[in-house]
Amino acid sequence: MSNSNGICVNKNWAVWITGLPGCGKSTIAEKLYEHLRSEGLEVFLLSMDERRKLYTPNPEYTCDERQRAYNLFVEDAISIMESGRCVIMDGVAHERCWRNDAREKIECFAEIYLRCPIDMAMKREAGRQQGLVMAGLYEKALERQRTGKQYENLGEVIGVDVKFEEDNNAECIVDTVGKNPEEVFEDVINCLQKWRRMNGIC
Repeated sequence: MSNSNGICVNKNWAVWITGLPGCGKSTIAEKLYEHLRSEGLEVFLLSMDERRKLYTPNPEYTCDERQRAYNLFVEDAISIMESGRCVIMDGVAHERCWRNDAREKIECFAEIYLRCPIDMAMKREAGRQQGLVMAGLYEKALERQRTGKQYENLGEVIGVDVKFEEDNNAECIVDTVGKNPEEVFEDVINCLQKWRRMNGIC
């Protein structure tokens, strides 16, 4: 935060990039990480997709399990900040209360919500290769709804089985419709810079 004279001060902060699966979170998070590092900032990219297996090595795909995982995610972000780095958090966190938990516990926190219609997210996700996240996530979830067919390791899919809870008061809301990743990233950078200026953060 700024001091009594309104002068910019160095302070560790965290931003949580959130939105539907397929909205481009990881792409933007990685771009932001590289951008901030090029500015000389000590920053850490914390990905829920990477951490999930550590948090839940034998997943049961329950609501309580997701709650515990996101509690650990926030705790990890705080621990990293205490080590002297800023944090980019990359995770869906479809329940607003999980993002608010971070907001309550982290003094300098911003939510960056990538707003993306479900049909666009589905189209983008359909082209994703198998990796940390199951490929064809939406397609499998929709088939399960239609036919009852079960897929191993497929829990509730956000946008199909459960709703993403938007927060209209998020610090940064970026509409992705009709924009390529570079344009979305530019909007994110502009919004983040404005947030940092408003809070006197270097």
